[in-house]
Amino acid sequence: MNIVIIEDETMSAEDLAEIILQVDRSIRILGIFASVKKAVDYLKTRPAIDLIFADVQLGDGLSFEIFREVKINAPIIFCTAFDEYAIEAFKTNAIEYILKPFDKGAIENALNKYHQLKQYFAPIDYNLLINKLTGSSRNEYSSILVYQKEKVLPVKIIDIAVCYIENEITRILCFDKKTYMVTQTLDELEKIGRTTFFRANRQSLVNRLAVTDAASYYNRKYAINLNVPHTEIIIVSKNRVADFLGWLVQE
Repeated sequence: MNIVIIEDETMSAEDLAEIILQVDRSIRILGIFASVKKAVDYLKTRPAIDLIFADVQLGDGLSFEIFREVKINAPIIFCTAFDEYAIEAFKTNAIEYILKPFDKGAIENALNKYHQLKQYFAPIDYNLLINKLTGSSRNEYSSILVYQKEKVLPVKIIDIAVCYIENEITRILCFDKKTYMVTQTLDELEKIGRTTFFRANRQSLVNRLAVTDAASYYNRKYAINLNVPHTEIIIVSKNRVADFLGWLVQE
């Protein structure tokens, strides 16, 4: 049996590979990949894979993104530190999962389940899975997924005060003053929260509820004052001022 491991933590990947081989020495581990990009590049070569072990959260995104981009017929066992809420989403989508830290008994059970059910595995709807995790429908999002150490958490759109770019990374600042890294671009977040956010400039999206007031700024621009702490002054681009002032008076 040919297996691929997708895991961005070197020690976790090595532990998982070692336990898998302890359970079944006949297994061939074709490769270990630490990012969405590397996994996609490899899987596009159409290797003969029987089973994939994939961490949910990778350094450059969620592993679900891999399988939305590349059509994979092999079943996937997700490795996760998710709470019960997220695990229910996995269950309802007929996906096997193992919890971190890895346990030999859990991996052995997962492999046994693969052998028992491999002829019955159906393609996974990753859009449906992500929608279940975010609590959204296909076209309407109420939440987005964010990174927090080993977990990926749903954060409600209405709880986000500012979306911004810092050192080429997209981040969000919430009303509870917590900040998170997200995989979406500002353009994508603008579409998701189109009734909530205003695109002040190329670097920032602002929630109406986060705006205290706005002050005239150099060269007919406006500076937005927020009711949450933010390190950068958000300046409304000159060509966006009229739209911004109109947005401010909307209910």
